[in-house]
Amino acid sequence: MDNHPVIKYIVIGLLILILGALATAFKALFRGPRGSTAGVKALTLRVGLSIGLFVLLMVLYALGIIEPRGGR
Repeated sequence: MDNHPVIKYIVIGLLILILGALATAFKALFRGPRGSTAGVKALTLRVGLSIGLFVLLMVLYALGIIEPRGGR
């Protein structure tokens, strides 16, 4: 991943979006009006972003663009 810094920024950006959607969902669920669907929509967005990030990482790995680093 050192050869592709753009990918690193994309992954970090997606992680920030996922955390933002999670924070929005918590805010909507705990402080929003009763019966509002904003929390469900935010959680749906978070799940979609998470799945998208996972698929992106698997595709990049399969194409040989990223490689696992030994955690030793």
